[in-house]
Amino acid sequence: MKTVLHTESSPGLGGQEVRTITEARWTRERGWRVLVAGQPDGRFVERAREAGLETFAVRMRGAWDLPAAWKLARIIRRGDVDIVHTHSSIDAWVGGLAARLAAIPVVRTRHVSIRIRRRLNPVYRWLADRVITSGEAIRNLVIEAGVRPERAVAIPAGVDLAEFSGAADGDAVRALLGLSRPVIGSVAMFRGSKGHASLLDAFATVHGRHPSARLLLVGDGIRRAWVEGLAKERGLGESVHFTGFRSDVPDLLRAMDCFVLASTRTEGVPGSLLQAFAAGVPAVASAIGGIPEVIADGTTGLLVKPDDPAALAGAIEAVIADPAAAAARACAARALVEERFSHVAAVTRLLALYDDVIASRGRERP
Repeated sequence: MKTVLHTESSPGLGGQEVRTITEARWTRERGWRVLVAGQPDGRFVERAREAGLETFAVRMRGAWDLPAAWKLARIIRRGDVDIVHTHSSIDAWVGGLAARLAAIPVVRTRHVSIRIRRRLNPVYRWLADRVITSGEAIRNLVIEAGVRPERAVAIPAGVDLAEFSGAADGDAVRALLGLSRPVIGSVAMFRGSKGHASLLDAFATVHGRHPSARLLLVGDGIRRAWVEGLAKERGLGESVHFTGFRSDVPDLLRAMDCFVLASTRTEGVPGSLLQAFAAGVPAVASAIGGIPEVIADGTTGLLVKPDDPAALAGAIEAVIADPAAAAARACAARALVEERFSHVAAVTRLLALYDDVIASRGRERP
């Protein structure tokens, strides 16, 4: 049985961390042994443990945390690990170094579309045998930073379509949450790059014209309290519903009349957007990062400039005003997910990459 160790230095639980845990589960279902290492008392490790994964708490304080690297190297050796998969900045250094100490290969996923400084970039050029990106836009940034094109591979998130076939009825979810229509919703961690302030400004405009409209914000994070304060300042406290982190995302998506992702600075091919496609919800999103790779404006959704509340409000209004056209775009988006972004396709590509990297490393040894 082959074994992979995932490392994640982020203590939070956003789209990146949820994707890692989800793909780890799918990998285990394919017959691999999966280990997960993360920060002690972090939500990532807690969630991975709840998912039935074999977890290790490893404090990773910084890029050159040698004790953490030695601890990970011991886990690698004792667990007979075949490959290490790193995900965030600190663990890319620490996990990559541990893998090198244990003489096994490393893959590093770049989840965000922030430009990488072009210098030595040891995380990408020395501490990773392959770099996975969530889309072609991020892959291009990785190549611009000096990674050889053949070592950078785009593998977007996958969606388990079966989870959406059994989702709850939208009317029932709205009744349970006390939501009137139309419901504009978003699934995103509360961090600066997700554009919640722009979304609130856009919703204020929409709400002024549609007083029954409600904004459903799914997720958690360090900026949640700040966003809650903004909602109250704008007089929207009774019309904006915060759910916190939820595991029943397919049910909540069914309650939405329009899904919005208002990211402002960085984005890959977002898993939440693909989930909205799978749920058949009309989508509006910022034209940033990998989003234009899946939203063809006017065909599978509506694109707007990032950090432009007026344009965002206009796109949301277009969904509300013409439900037939919105439903046609949602149908095309669902077909796109079925064709290109199923979880079967995603995990098959991932495991093929693991096998190729392991085999290549074996050929390189004397």
